[in-house]
Formats: sequence, C-alpha cells, structure tokens
Amino acid sequence: MFADDLASSALGIELVEAAEGHAVATMRITETMVNGHGIAHGGYVFLLADTTFACACNSHGPVTVASGAEISFVATGALGDHLIATATERTRYGRNGIYDVTVHRETPDGPEVVAEFRGRSRTIQKA
Repeated sequence: MFADDLASSALGIELVEAAEGHAVATMRITETMVNGHGIAHGGYVFLLADTTFACACNSHGPVTVASGAEISFVATGALGDHLIATATERTRYGRNGIYDVTVHRETPDGPEVVAEFRGRSRTIQKA
C-alpha cells in the first residue's frame, strides 16, 4: 500500500518500520510546508500522522481505511524539523480499530512531542 502512495512519497515521507499494528514514518519540514506564521502547516503534520496510521492499520492484510481521526497540536514544527511519527494499535473489534500516533522531533534534550493523533479504522471490501 505505501509503495503506491504518491501523496506521501511526494512529500518525502519515509516508512522506516512496519509490523502488525505498528508503524514508524518520518518527514522533514521543507519551505513549502510552512504557513504564513513561519511554522509547519498543521495539514502536513496531520498527513504524516495519517500516513503512519494507514500503514499500521493495513498491516493485518485486508484493505483498511480511516473512518475518522482527530489531532491535538502540542508544539509547533519548524522549517528543517525532522518529524518522526509512531503509530500503535490500541484495539481492533470486528471490522474496526483504534490507533494512536505520536509525532515528535528529536532535540538535544530528547524527544519533543509535536502532535497526538487518534485514528479510527474500518476494514472494507476492495472495489
């Protein structure tokens, strides 16, 4: 699935780890990703989290899509930041699942959380 994701690859998102119910992806904030305040546009941070969520929830095999998601922005991202998103499955029930994604950046003092994302998934029949 990730190999065919042109939106994510166009933004330089790299999948660095994938396992059942888990994924890690990274993205560097470029000049075209900052808003009028000079900080990372939240839509790009959401896209990184959403891509990582998609990789985690599709790790079980059947085609799975988002049925909903929300994000809390904890800190601003900056030009040049290398963001790391880690998705973890919380539960699956029937055709549904809940996944949490933490987006952070590394600092000299350790990881700094940029955003927390919760995604809800639904397994579908591929058309």
